[in-house]
Amino acid sequence: MNKFTAVFERDGDWWLGYVEELPGANTQGRTLPEARENLKEAVELIIEANRELTRLEIGSDAIREELLVAA
Repeated sequence: MNKFTAVFERDGDWWLGYVEELPGANTQGRTLPEARENLKEAVELIIEANRELTRLEIGSDAIREELLVAA
């Protein structure tokens, strides 16, 4: 499980959300719970897409390994 910092701000009738550590992970929702769920989905999709792009772009001799970082 990965931990990220979600930031939510109210903008009129909407809640805007983004993840500090993951550029491009942002969303909106009519309610705070909706914005939270939308942001989780956005993060999952971005990570999945980035992994797939990397698989397509790297050579077969590349080394892939898990990296754990305590921040």
